[in-house]
Amino acid sequence: MNVRALFLIVLTFAFAAQAAEQGGTLGKIRKTGVITMGYIEGATPFSFRGEAGQPQGYSVDLCREVASGIRAQLGLKNLETRWVALTIQNRLEAVKKKQVDIECSTTTWTLTRQADVDFSLITFVDGGSILVRADTEAGRISDFGGKRIAVITGTTTDKVLRATLARRSIKAEVVNVTTREAGLKLLESGKVDGFASDRIVLIGVVLTAQGKGAYKLLDEDFSIEPYALAIPRGDADFRLAVNRVLARLYRSGDIDKIYSQWLGKLGPPSLLLSAAFFVQGIPE
Repeated sequence: MNVRALFLIVLTFAFAAQAAEQGGTLGKIRKTGVITMGYIEGATPFSFRGEAGQPQGYSVDLCREVASGIRAQLGLKNLETRWVALTIQNRLEAVKKKQVDIECSTTTWTLTRQADVDFSLITFVDGGSILVRADTEAGRISDFGGKRIAVITGTTTDKVLRATLARRSIKAEVVNVTTREAGLKLLESGKVDGFASDRIVLIGVVLTAQGKGAYKLLDEDFSIEPYALAIPRGDADFRLAVNRVLARLYRSGDIDKIYSQWLGKLGPPSLLLSAAFFVQGIPE
């Protein structure tokens, strides 16, 4: 055996030993054989409870790909995925306290949130909009002076909506709700004039609503919402493992299958989203 071959063998064993001693989230996953994923039950089409009681949606499928990829990276024969139902209000706290390893819904990546949790590569790009009844004359946010707008408390939409109204001197009343269903119910009953959230989430709310109301979206967005998977802060190895999977999906074009299944009815990816996939197809 020559010196080069011996060096390669030693190097291989060194990497194997390092992986075996790996701590953090990956070390826990290796030790327990379980990855814990959080999801929101009412964030169609990104994250919701399906008819069989199992999590489904665009973000959920991305997380399933992540679980499969991490199993392969760790060389595990089997890896159990344990799902935990979260709410919009407690999802980031669950990640921060490490009650879940990764959160799979419609979380917007912001610098303020990154002080508490970390984020994967961007998984989707959306914009904040306002849902109104079809018979209303409002077409832009400037038409909401003197009107009432419902928004879910604790979301980036809540913060940005208030800032937009203040910056543009629009005197509208913001009404906080805790769920998308509650916001739509207020709009349907006429107790508010609009319901603000991410544009594609509002589409999902209408498509799955039990009521028979007719609605439309404003002609403008008031924010940009980059979605990403929330993960524990300060765990570089786990973040790299997650991003390896996402970058492969973007690089190979396999992301198109997931997009088509859950979002294809809404048309092809926007130019902005397509650019995000292309730029984030980072080489291995």
